[in-house]
Amino acid sequence: MSIKPLDGITVISLEHAIAAPFCTRQLADLGARVIKVERPEGGDFARAYDTRVKGEASHFVWTNRSKESLTLDLKDPDALGVLKTLLADADVLVQNLAPGASARMGLSFEALHAAFPKLIVCDISGYGADGPYRDKKAYDLLIQSEAGFLSVTGTPETPSKSGNSIADIAAGMYAYTNILSALILRGRTGEGSHIDVSMLEALGEWMGFPMYYAFEGQTPPARSGASHAAIYPYGPFQAGDGGAIVLGLQNEREWKLFCERVMQDTALATDPRFSSNAKRHENRIELKAIIDACFAELTTTQVCERLDQAPIANARMNDMEGLWAHPQLAARERWQTVGSPAGDIPALLPPGKNSAFTYRMDPIPRLGEHTEAILKSLGHSAEAIATLRAKKAI
Repeated sequence: MSIKPLDGITVISLEHAIAAPFCTRQLADLGARVIKVERPEGGDFARAYDTRVKGEASHFVWTNRSKESLTLDLKDPDALGVLKTLLADADVLVQNLAPGASARMGLSFEALHAAFPKLIVCDISGYGADGPYRDKKAYDLLIQSEAGFLSVTGTPETPSKSGNSIADIAAGMYAYTNILSALILRGRTGEGSHIDVSMLEALGEWMGFPMYYAFEGQTPPARSGASHAAIYPYGPFQAGDGGAIVLGLQNEREWKLFCERVMQDTALATDPRFSSNAKRHENRIELKAIIDACFAELTTTQVCERLDQAPIANARMNDMEGLWAHPQLAARERWQTVGSPAGDIPALLPPGKNSAFTYRMDPIPRLGEHTEAILKSLGHSAEAIATLRAKKAI
């Protein structure tokens, strides 16, 4: 068994939905022990989002492998005492509870730092720990809206959200990388630090291109469906057999190759309507009609062959079935099996092969699966555990 980067690191997480669970799953992948604290009744509400994976929820299966589930009603003083006992030996606390909820339980960074100076505390919220929006509720779609993502995504007629929880994912990834940085910093200073991650700031960072494109009041990128807002041709095109191919040109050299080898029309390369990217973008409706007419005479495979031989960057427009069966993922052996309350399920290995270690790929826990074992490890007797259970503190 290989040594993993976060072996020996303990993470306590007061988490629900996606942002914090996605963050802590990355830490678990690297070997950290992640204790997921859940409500005794129902647990993380993401457990009930759907039943698409053998009766388990798709979001939950995705973000919660390799964790221990501990049920605690933190409104109960004894249950809160269990949490603080765990924090005494923990390295990281992650939480994405409602704004101010952790502070009201005495779990602010200031209080925790005084008691546990080496503890790293990561708070994930919609808008951050201060400012006029601090107390606003924040769900993924709402942050996509506030960050301007919807204004540049979709068609000219219809703004569209991302097909996945992109604001949650962004916040989770920045929380993850900030925690890794804080662990390195603690190794130098001996002290923990406070991390304040907001979904708005995380997705705002990812909106850098459209923000700068609209610098000082310039026209922002237009909503252009699956096509690029500023480069053309760059997007989906239909083949004669009904298949869709996405292709992209980056420069004038590629435009010339595209005309000669894919379109097989050398005159098109010097057509003044399309002699630069700016002109191709301006006259995209006319150019699309020309490309569509050419591709209508070809199958999807034939279009891809011409593009590959040119060579012009291209991809088939996969659906979820196509991704599950993607030959590249299979060839690189990116699939493993993990356990779950519903039995074994396939799971993608985390991105990034490392020659020095293998990722942790342990089961997805059932609600409260590890509660008794954790309490016993803290010295609780069977009678004490029964008392906590009787009053629904666990």
